Amino acid sequence: MSDAPKLGFPPPPAPMHAVRPSAPPAATDRHTPTDAPASAEAVEGRPRGPALGIVLFGLTVLSVAFTGYFVWGAPWQFAVPLLAILVAHESGHYVAARLHRVPASLPYFIPLPFLSPFGTMGAVILMPERIRSRTALFDIGAAGPLAGMALAIPLMLYGLSLSTLGPMSAEPHIQEGQSLLYLGLKALVFGRIGPHEDVFLHPTALAAWTGFLVTFLNMLPFGQLDGGHVAYALFGERQNRFAKLVVWVPAVMVLVNLVKFGAPLWPAIRAHGLGGLPDGATGPLVSAVMTWVVLFVLLLLMARFSGAAHPHVDDHALSRGRKVLAGLTLALVVLLFMPSPWVTY
Repeated sequence: MSDAPKLGFPPPPAPMHAVRPSAPPAATDRHTPTDAPASAEAVEGRPRGPALGIVLFGLTVLSVAFTGYFVWGAPWQFAVPLLAILVAHESGHYVAARLHRVPASLPYFIPLPFLSPFGTMGAVILMPERIRSRTALFDIGAAGPLAGMALAIPLMLYGLSLSTLGPMSAEPHIQEGQSLLYLGLKALVFGRIGPHEDVFLHPTALAAWTGFLVTFLNMLPFGQLDGGHVAYALFGERQNRFAKLVVWVPAVMVLVNLVKFGAPLWPAIRAHGLGGLPDGATGPLVSAVMTWVVLFVLLLLMARFSGAAHPHVDDHALSRGRKVLAGLTLALVVLLFMPSPWVTY
């Protein structure tokens, strides 16, 4: 639970990330992404210069610190660990791309100081060429989330050690989503948490929780998200059929949250109508549903403009060790899944 003041708007989902090619593959490829080349440099296969990336990163630092101060009351205790997780995530992708000699830009971070409760929408790395090796595809796709989680988990444990356990607040507050990994780490630090107790998060723990949410969103096995890369490297063309179903997961979760948070309101609505509800009674329902609605729209847009299917690779060689690691990486989707990522009371 965060003891920060209740926001006046339902937030968008946490920052999303994708490693995306910026130029389409040759006409003979069976799957052609719709991304148009952004520049002559991209077409020629050379990563862009670092100037724009450096400027965007500087603006993102200011944006996250600004948000940390005005929304969470702690500019650097929130901003530094969150940015460290995001940089680790992007560095994992970039280093893996360089090791496989795949041309890649430096990360382009996206500052979002007023519309996101975290101050950023993450980052994107542009790749001017399709990744043709299944091994390179897996290594590049998995390196980001694994590097980010390698930092997010110890930061969560440290942040939880600075957090406090107490009775659930009756004041307006924000309830963060509960995933299996997050619940396990809270139990490790605090032991058994009673049904009417919750953890009031230190800003560092909140930053690590944001890293968990970022990783979950990135690991959805869809299109050219990180999870799409890993799933395609593991399952090949079968992943493209599965991706068409993944886009409907947020729609299902909208219905789940409608029932969970709408059912308690139904007796009052039936007796007195919507006007008979107390002030703020619909806040939990709207916030819980809106996160999934925004994600559903984003996935539909991705399917429309870049496709749910993943461009094919030229070989089928993925070592047994990498297959095992791919399965463990995809397990992050289950470990980090949050039925209600963000609820305002």
